[in-house]
This record gives sequence, structure tokens and C-alpha cells, in this order.
Amino acid sequence: MVHGAFAESASWGGVIQRLLGDRYAVVAAPNALRSLSGDFAVASSLLSTLDGPVVLIGHSYGGIFNAAVGHDHVKALAVQRRPSS
Repeated sequence: MVHGAFAESASWGGVIQRLLGDRYAVVAAPNALRSLSGDFAVASSLLSTLDGPVVLIGHSYGGIFNAAVGHDHVKALAVQRRPSS
């Protein structure tokens, strides 16, 4: 899980608890939000340490999925966006 702008890894807390309750392994990646290319590189590096299959989930900052390029063990991508009012 990768958070978007104006958030932090802890913003996934509720989702993490539900997934852990269903016995999924979960990683909420820190995202420095310094630059798109830098953030992609950090997320890609983290992905290279994980065994698959992986579902990569991002919030708002959907472009982070560029980090999944070249990681064949990433089997699904999902983006969570704030509902419009």
C-alpha cells in the first residue's frame, strides 16, 4: 500500500487491520513525496524485496503504479480515491 499526497502510511490503518484480520500480509510503504521518479524508485525497490503474488494499492497518487513495471510478481493494481461530494 502506498499513500498519496498529504498523508502517511498510518492513513491505511483501518484497511490494514481488516486485511490482517483476514490473514493477508500487508506492507504500508513510506512515500517521501519528493518527486514522482524518486517515489517510483523507492516503491520499486520495496517491491523487489517482496515475494509474490502482490496486489499494489495506492491512494490518489495513482502514478505510483509505474513502480510495478518489471515486477512480474505484482498481479493486480488498485487505486483508492476519495469519493466526490
